[in-house]
Amino acid sequence: MKALFIGGTGVISTAVVERLAKDPLWEIWVLNRGNRENELPTNVHQIIADINDEQDVALKILDFEFDTVCQFIAFSVEDVERDYRLFKNKTKQYIYISSASVYHKPVPHYCITEGTTLANPYWQYSRNKIASEEFLMNKYRTEGFPVTIVRPGHTYSERYIPLGVRGKNGVWQIVKRMLEGKPVIIHGDGMSIWPMTFSSDFATGFCGLMGNPKAIGEDFHVTGDEILTWNQIYQTVADALGVSLKAYHISSEFLSATGDHLGYDFNGSLLGDKAASVIYDTTKLKRIVPEMKTLVPFHKGIRIAVEYVLSHPEECQKEDPEFDKWCDDLISELEIAKENMRKWQR
Repeated sequence: MKALFIGGTGVISTAVVERLAKDPLWEIWVLNRGNRENELPTNVHQIIADINDEQDVALKILDFEFDTVCQFIAFSVEDVERDYRLFKNKTKQYIYISSASVYHKPVPHYCITEGTTLANPYWQYSRNKIASEEFLMNKYRTEGFPVTIVRPGHTYSERYIPLGVRGKNGVWQIVKRMLEGKPVIIHGDGMSIWPMTFSSDFATGFCGLMGNPKAIGEDFHVTGDEILTWNQIYQTVADALGVSLKAYHISSEFLSATGDHLGYDFNGSLLGDKAASVIYDTTKLKRIVPEMKTLVPFHKGIRIAVEYVLSHPEECQKEDPEFDKWCDDLISELEIAKENMRKWQR
């Protein structure tokens, strides 16, 4: 069987490509701009192109047909409309990577199934994913376009430490604050629950959907079974770093009001996603991919990630002085406000 990955070197797609590269049943092709060619397994074939250059891609795939096309980097309706034109006669299955953030906010029930209403007024990213899903499912219903929708939860890998309140340059500045003994902002009271999935576990579920006729025209959560509070997540990271956690809790609404104007988009990423307590039901996935399970629990996966991040400074340690100062200033102002209230109450 032949698979094409559009992207193929991201947090979740890398794990899928690496898993399939070991499977003799699959011939793997990756279409991207070739910026990370050395990260691909040696038996993976590459089509160097910018997926946004539709005419060039059409020429380069002219003589190809695929059993499965996996799209990891489509974020708008225009993206999937382009893919439909490119692949409608060239694949037996088109897997679209959506997001678990597409579900109704505020959350009507903590346990979310694939049948939960799609609606997120807080986050444009999620609304774009919803619109893309609707386009693709309409093409399936009216023309038989063989789409499968995958909604990942919070997936992390050896190169990525998953934390909530972050700046524009990733999570390293939060890790650095932990190492320096500085307070670290956690949204809300830290007690909302959140699923975490290591990338290799995600790959198990995803690969089970590839080439599977039972997956056509369906949507699936691909998430692990481990559920943690955000306090537990941050504490586990601190434990892996060998430092004490100095947690500083601030409401998500306050973070959005004070950080969005700097481009941090806490309105979307927190109010539209991480502030909610959620569990994603994976019963549907496990019915057709029974091998899907959590093999890398968070306390082990995060140690793998911490070791990699600390040992690869050029790749993983991008500092963010603006975010660091914002954290310091926000915490300082809140402490002043607390002291002023104490004086007023005396």
